[in-house]
Amino acid sequence: MNILITNDDGINSAGLITLAQAISAIANVTIVAPDRERSATAHAITMHKPLRVEKTDIPGCKALGYKVNGTPSDCVKLALEALLKDAPDFVLSGINRGANLGTDVIYSGTVSAAIEAALLGVPAIALSVTSHGNIEFDYAANFAKNLCQQISKQSFPKDTLLNVNIPYIEPDKIAGIAVTHLGSIRYKNSFEKRTDPRGKVYYWLAGEAIKDDNDNGSDVWAIKNNYISITPILLDLTKYDIIDTIKEWNLKL
Repeated sequence: MNILITNDDGINSAGLITLAQAISAIANVTIVAPDRERSATAHAITMHKPLRVEKTDIPGCKALGYKVNGTPSDCVKLALEALLKDAPDFVLSGINRGANLGTDVIYSGTVSAAIEAALLGVPAIALSVTSHGNIEFDYAANFAKNLCQQISKQSFPKDTLLNVNIPYIEPDKIAGIAVTHLGSIRYKNSFEKRTDPRGKVYYWLAGEAIKDDNDNGSDVWAIKNNYISITPILLDLTKYDIIDTIKEWNLKL
């Protein structure tokens, strides 16, 4: 099995290194990841400056590593269309520090890297741990390894990726695996207004998540109830159920 690993926290992040070490036990691993943190870059790609690639060693495993001065989506696109001779069996993005749940997947570099892989026809999994503190990624990495082994025996849905969120709790407290749909994440006080030393106003994007009783079966609900959440995400954003309604508007030139 051949697996490509990327992320948005940068090639030196503990989540990526731990994942690479675990996956190297079952597959030939290539890593193509940003040279620094690129969180919340969504699906940005680099159009107006060159992408530079440098080989790098990955601690604790024999994986072939490349660091790129681009975004997570750049890394996957570059790997699949230029660096790799053959397409991998899977693309793994992560392991991200912090959850990627609900509507936040729109902004996530981690999820967008997996989306890029799916766009190019390669099965992809985005992996996140639901904590921002001092995280140990061993449990999540071993779960990812077992998941890849199980999925490799299945027919992976076309044009789909799996968004996986793992609660950061003691392993024996994890309630199980829930196959979920995207929930809703809303924020309050998203911008903090500040003044710099020269008296000029600027804004700092922050915000606090509003506690929301998401419906049973959502990814937000699953994490709140100590389940590992696996959400299949479809690339087609068309809202089919209102196409006929808009046709009835009889729009004119």
